[in-house]
Amino acid sequence: MSRSTWGVVAAVVVGMVFLLAAITKLARADSWRTQSADLRVPWPVAAVVPYVEAVVGALLVVQVMRHAAAWAALALLVAMTAVLAGRLAQGEHPPCACFGEWSASPISMRHIVRNLVLIALAVMAAVW
Repeated sequence: MSRSTWGVVAAVVVGMVFLLAAITKLARADSWRTQSADLRVPWPVAAVVPYVEAVVGALLVVQVMRHAAAWAALALLVAMTAVLAGRLAQGEHPPCACFGEWSASPISMRHIVRNLVLIALAVMAAVW
C-alpha cells in the first residue's frame, strides 16, 4: 500500500474511534457530565467535547478536509492524554469516560498507551 493509502486507513480508524466516543457520551449525557467532573474537566469544555468528536470523526471517515481534521484530532488526543496523565500523576484513578459508560474502568497507563497509538495514527492521517 502507498503512503497515502495508509493515511486514509489511519484517518478512518481515528474517525471511527471519535464517532464511537461521541455517540457513547451523547447517549448518556448525564453520565458524561458526572464522569467529566470526576476527571476535573470544566463542564463548559466537557459539554462540547462529544460534538467536536462527532464532527472531526465524521470528516475523517468521509475524507473531507482529511488533513485538517486529522490535525484537529491530534490536538484533541494530546489534550485528552494530558488530562489523563495529569490525573495519574496526582495518584487519581477516576473512570476514563473516553467512551462514556463503556469505559468505566479506572484510568491507567493502558489508557495513555491507547491514546499514544491513536496519536500516531492521527499523525499518519495528517501528513500522509
